Amino acid sequence: MDYRKLLEQHFGHSEFRPGQVEVIDTLIAGRSALALFPTGGGKSLCYQLPALVFEGLTLVVSPLIALMKDQVEALRARNISAARLDSTLERSEVNDIYNEMENGTLKLLYVAPERLGNDGFLRRLRRCHIDLMAVDEAHCISEWGHNFRPDYLKLADLAQSLKIPRVLALTATATPRVAGQIRERFSIAESDQTQTGFSRPNLIFGIHPCSESTRDDLLVAKVKSQSPGPSIIYVTLQHTAERVAGVLKRAGLEARAYHAGMRDDHRAEVQDGFMGGSIEIVVATIAFGMGIDKSNIRHVYHYNLPKSLENYVQESGRAGRDGELSTCDILACADDLTVLENFIFGDTPSTTALKSLVEHVMLQGSEFSISRYDISISRDIRPSVVSTALTYLELEKVILPKGPFYGGYRVQLLRKFDEVLAGHTPGRQHFLTKLFETGKKGWKWHSFDIAASANELGETEERVRKALNYLAEMGDAIIQPSGLRHAYRLSDQTEHTVNSLTSMLSERFEEREAGEIERLNLVVELCESKQCLPRQLVKYFGDEVGDCGVCGVCTGKHGGGSLPQSKRVEIDLEMAEIILQSHGEGHPALRQPRQLARFLCGLSSPATTKARLQRDERFGVLAEVPFLEVLDHISAL
Repeated sequence: MDYRKLLEQHFGHSEFRPGQVEVIDTLIAGRSALALFPTGGGKSLCYQLPALVFEGLTLVVSPLIALMKDQVEALRARNISAARLDSTLERSEVNDIYNEMENGTLKLLYVAPERLGNDGFLRRLRRCHIDLMAVDEAHCISEWGHNFRPDYLKLADLAQSLKIPRVLALTATATPRVAGQIRERFSIAESDQTQTGFSRPNLIFGIHPCSESTRDDLLVAKVKSQSPGPSIIYVTLQHTAERVAGVLKRAGLEARAYHAGMRDDHRAEVQDGFMGGSIEIVVATIAFGMGIDKSNIRHVYHYNLPKSLENYVQESGRAGRDGELSTCDILACADDLTVLENFIFGDTPSTTALKSLVEHVMLQGSEFSISRYDISISRDIRPSVVSTALTYLELEKVILPKGPFYGGYRVQLLRKFDEVLAGHTPGRQHFLTKLFETGKKGWKWHSFDIAASANELGETEERVRKALNYLAEMGDAIIQPSGLRHAYRLSDQTEHTVNSLTSMLSERFEEREAGEIERLNLVVELCESKQCLPRQLVKYFGDEVGDCGVCGVCTGKHGGGSLPQSKRVEIDLEMAEIILQSHGEGHPALRQPRQLARFLCGLSSPATTKARLQRDERFGVLAEVPFLEVLDHISAL
């Protein structure tokens, strides 16, 4: 088949990029494929063009809402029928998409992996003819990858249950080990893996060893000496983004901070300004850049060490997508390691917390629902870690998922209640009157606990939901679901005990922790190496190239050797007194040694956030002390 005509007609290109035709040929032939292309290498075309050839739907699974939004808008501008389903859409918009799915007019549908756990959505998918599932950021499926997401583990089984004939897995950052795991999960033949190489000859890599005290001046000098052009400066912490942006402004450079702690409208203003060209320098945490498609970024600086080589390749790879020369510099200081290691250790849940989670699940009864948010708060485990633990229990067939649902609704009536009732039969009027008596009335909103309302009325939860949704469909009310819950059935086949499951989960999370530390150490090895930087990066991802001749090592500007580090901070008498005082207070959110260690090292957790302990003057007072040393000191008490 001549794809060039489709390429020119729908995408405005005259030539394919390397690897695209091979991937498309594999999919058209009916086989699954793995596309390992560098950032900006044209992965999306590998499923967008086949989607025009196939009769049925192409389902695109992506964790990036910004990317989904941008791609759908671009496809629609080319008169290609595409849509995305995410939490930002109105109910009417969702219904329009469902109608397009059912009548077969929709060609591409973008969803987040979490939506594929929704029973109602899966029922609709099963009524569709799906020709292709494209899995973006496919490295998320691997527990050995740098950005593991538990919902990705279920995608292979889901593709089989939906009888999807072919899967395309796409990633820019997969080591040979991770690529092998992706192929195994999706039954992709090794010969159907297309890898175009990770080399980016237009990127000039540099390592600049520095102490913490000299880093600001070095950054200012680097930015001023470089050619002008859009620049991203990556930092680890939110307050560092604000501080470094201030340093640059005082040096006469217009820079803006960007991080997850900013208001949504402020973040949008910075992102839009950067994309539109009115803002040239952004100092950002890694929250910035995911799904950003700006081709002319000239400089990417890592003010702090990246947390893995995968992250570094992904973040630095946002430079020079237009093929023009661009620079990628690390201001390498070993003092960053304590904070990065503390984040890793702080994320690992304690055995006590895991045992409590397992007991909670095992004692619920044969069929039950739980709020991951409530478990996160009560067990003081990050929500993402709770999701991972529950997924592990699913994979062990201990619990069987029945899908998510909302346990609560907020309802705002758009007319007076009497006027709303007037359009209904006497029986429905009576039911709605009783139903609204079970809710809590605020100034504008009525709040309903669906289970409690159903119990009080002697009705099913389904009837309560349908009645409230019907008011929205008739234009009488605005509805906001709340209190997301997940339904499960406890398997009667499992031979696991609470202790064996706790041990299994502890081992899994400890392995994850060790893997993250190993990846961080590889970043240090890169920065201290005396070998060509691009050559090392490419080798890490299973490829081979010669020396680039232009990086800091090749030009002799960086000779390798140990990174500068200030004197390692150790617990002194004053710190020990703070630990003892904090321990003695016995705050409910800080009872466990790991909880108190997180608090003193400045690592927020669900319990400390709820208790607003970030405002305590002792929060983060030991941020420069290694987490494990703080934990050992507390445990000894």
